[in-house]
Amino acid sequence: MSIKENIEAIKSRINEAERRAGRKEGSVKLMAVSKFHPEQSVIEAYNCGQRLFGENRVQEACGKFEPLLQKYNDMELHLIGSLQRNKVKQIIPYVSCIQSVDRIELVDEIIKQCKKLNAEGMKKQLRLLFEFHTGEESKSGFLSLDELLPAVEKAGEASDSGIVCAGFMTMAPFTDDKNAVRNSFIKLRETADEVKKRFPQLPLDELSMGMSGDFEIAVEEGSTLVRVGTSIFGERNYA
Repeated sequence: MSIKENIEAIKSRINEAERRAGRKEGSVKLMAVSKFHPEQSVIEAYNCGQRLFGENRVQEACGKFEPLLQKYNDMELHLIGSLQRNKVKQIIPYVSCIQSVDRIELVDEIIKQCKKLNAEGMKKQLRLLFEFHTGEESKSGFLSLDELLPAVEKAGEASDSGIVCAGFMTMAPFTDDKNAVRNSFIKLRETADEVKKRFPQLPLDELSMGMSGDFEIAVEEGSTLVRVGTSIFGERNYA
């Protein structure tokens, strides 16, 4: 199947999951994860109407998307992979959202770099999603509310720097156990609800959860954004 056919099929499955969950059609956004896929594949997806893309690695994201973002002004890029503090400055100009905020030290660096951009006259608005650990042992993320709450509070106090506390992200465990996957998504939703009670002034409404193998379960459990790569672009080229 072509990229266009893949996107259409995934959107149809998202809509079916929305209906099963009693949700409004179109309430879930589709992100095309283009890690290890060439610029031409991104353009092909764009030409099919896809606008939101996600990348895992800073170097690849900057190299691939710098010319694309200049050419297509309605294209949007999120960073969804682990982010080192020393690469925050490099990635911020290219992304509208960092989905993988997983420690308070990273929040500190993001605030620092956004303030620098503002001082230089660049009016940057940067959405943050706080990554919460819900099941996959090898993945990062805040481990508890006690870790998460101070980070949200600190980021929330930096709104004058263009930072928006937009919501939460997680990765479910890689397993065939659908109950374990569902429980992961339920855990994120319940954690998000608890944090929103503590910070009602913040727009913490985004739930980024669900990938190629489990996005329908994620939609049923309240996801507002699913991150799909292989089911759109095919197997990745690691060369």
